[in-house]
Order: sequence, then C-alpha cells, then structure tokens
Amino acid sequence: MSYDRAITVFSPDGHLFQVEYAMEAVRRGSTAVGVRGKDCVVLAVERRALAKLQDPRTIRKIVSVDERSVLAFAGLTADARVLINKTRMEAQSYRLTCEDAPSVEYLARYIARTQQKYTQRGGVRPFGIATLLAGFSEEGQPVLYQTDPAGTHSEWKAQVIGGRNAKSLREFLEKNWEEGLEEEKAVRMGVQALLEVVDSGAKNMEICVVRPGGGKAIMDEKDVDAIVKEIEAEAEEGKTNKPAEE
Repeated sequence: MSYDRAITVFSPDGHLFQVEYAMEAVRRGSTAVGVRGKDCVVLAVERRALAKLQDPRTIRKIVSVDERSVLAFAGLTADARVLINKTRMEAQSYRLTCEDAPSVEYLARYIARTQQKYTQRGGVRPFGIATLLAGFSEEGQPVLYQTDPAGTHSEWKAQVIGGRNAKSLREFLEKNWEEGLEEEKAVRMGVQALLEVVDSGAKNMEICVVRPGGGKAIMDEKDVDAIVKEIEAEAEEGKTNKPAEE
C-alpha cells in the first residue's frame, strides 16, 4: 500500500508521509530567523533573487497579522497567504467578540490548530509552511512563537525555520544567544546568522524589528549593509590575526 498517497493513513512505523513532505517544502524554502531581545524581537529573512523586472514590494516574507503581532514564514508563499488571511480574520473576530487585541500566544495557537486540522481530514493537504510569530505579551515582555506543518506551536528565545542549513544556524544561535540582548546585538545576531546562507549580503535580506506597542520597523538596506560590512571586516581581521598568533 502507498502510505504517502492518503493524508489520513499512518504508515506501519507511525509516519504521516504527507506531513513530512510538507516539512520538506519548508526546508526547501528561504531561511527565516527570529531573535528575542530585552525589549524587542528581530525577524530576519532571506530574500531570494528577484527577476529583473519584478517589483520587490510584492514579495513579502514578513507581514503584520494584527497591531501586536508580526509574522515571518518559510515555505510555499501561496499557502502562507491563505493561512495569514485566515489568521487576520480570526484576530478581527476576536476583537469584535472580546473588545481587545488577541495575544501573540492566542494567534500562534490558532495557526497551529488550523495547520493541524489540515493533517487529519481526507480531501485536503497540509500547509507547506512554518511560521515565526513575534510580538509582546500582556505583561509587555517580548515573545517569539514557532508553528510547523504538523500543527505544533512552541515558544522560543531564538529560532530558525526553512533552508537546508537550519540545524547549523540553530547551533550558532544556541552558542551566541544570551538573556537581555540589546536591540543592536539582536539585529546583528540575526544578520550574522543569515550571512551563512545569503550570498550577496544586505541586498538579499529583510530585517524587521518589532518594538513595544506593536511598532514594526523594516530596516533600510543601507543600514543592514553597514552591519554586514562590519561583520565581514571583523571576520577578515580574525583571519589575519590567526597566522600572526601561530
């Protein structure tokens, strides 16, 4: 029997192959990095090379879901558009019912619940995306959540989704992340992680800083380029100092 044909059928060793294929679609997507700082959350995404005549404004990997929440995704852009619109509708419905903005955790739970629904019914397929959801809790603390095609959600201090090098980038974040990161250091860490997968520097990066009160600031390319040059200069300096020490 072909266990990878039907989404609702487990293989004998307990796998749902369609869900695993959806996770492979995420791995083939562009990389997204989230870093939680002391009073901000930084989302950094790899922007794949555009066609010469394409308008870059129409290709967005970082979007606002609600006043308090910003989302970055990796995987199939068309699937992301549908899921983001569902989440925005839920956020507006919540406001209408409760007369308050939904928390980031509530929206992460909703996205995960929707993704899980699409793994348990016949006639549908899983969403081929993973998301990073950034914002602030009701206590004013920065928070970062991740969801995946299987429908699980979890809170992170720093996380990477998408791309073939996600494992090594996660190890880099584990090694360098520390409690109470200032905004400048959090941005630098996000850029440094992306430099492992991006070839042409700042041109192929999009960096967003989420600040208290729902402020979302997309950094200018020239500001990102200055950070990239600084990191590259330090790396060169490290290389030249090594032989001298030996």
